[in-house]
Amino acid sequence: MALSSDEIERYARHLVLRDIGGPGQAKLKQARVLVVGAGGLGAPLIQYLAAAGVGTIGIADDDVVSLSNLQRQVIHRTPDIGRPKVESAAEAVSLLNPHVRIESHSLRLTEESAATLAAEYDVVADGSDNFATRYAVSDACFRAKRPLVTSALGQFDGSLTTIRAHETGPDGQPNPTYRCLFPNPPPNGAVPTCAEAGVLGALAGVMGSLMAMEVIRAIVPFGEPLVGRLLMVDARSMRFETLSYAWDPANPLSGETVTR
Repeated sequence: MALSSDEIERYARHLVLRDIGGPGQAKLKQARVLVVGAGGLGAPLIQYLAAAGVGTIGIADDDVVSLSNLQRQVIHRTPDIGRPKVESAAEAVSLLNPHVRIESHSLRLTEESAATLAAEYDVVADGSDNFATRYAVSDACFRAKRPLVTSALGQFDGSLTTIRAHETGPDGQPNPTYRCLFPNPPPNGAVPTCAEAGVLGALAGVMGSLMAMEVIRAIVPFGEPLVGRLLMVDARSMRFETLSYAWDPANPLSGETVTR
């Protein structure tokens, strides 16, 4: 897919990167990425994907912009209060990069809608704020054979991993699923919500930007993705640690007892 003269200038710093270059930028232009959630994680993620030239970005969110969102959800502005987040985010992208197409999905994902949407995109990035959505999206990506980049925020901490459970690793074993890492969601109320516990606004920017790098890596392979590795960020001590995890033969998606 050819780049216009405007795109060549816009993406000049990508084009001179040996690991991206013209062919990689063309892959980004052709790519379709679904972003689940246009909140704290989704806001910087969408901005960096749009700036990078991802051709089509789907945004799934059923919420509207509120004043308390603006401390961390940087894609939205004060005049956007009361607007659907998918509309506000789409407008911001159009101003940032007119070459990007936005597909708005104003809904909260269920098992059924997640399965439908995941199959329509090349990569899925989940920045949702509830466990029901996370498990629905991860299960849907496994069944649709789509890479999933998923992140979560605490008060002063964040985590990030990439799931490619439809593929095998260098050792011939299946790559782990999300359920290999977190077999079951915690009981209702066990983990306080952002509204209850609070969250450091700038931390959302850090984790959303890291998500964007993993999504771009999934489209234009370079370096080593976070497959089978959970990146943990501690903002209190500014410490980054990586925990390795593997395929669980007992997981309900690709485990040894699953009928294929």
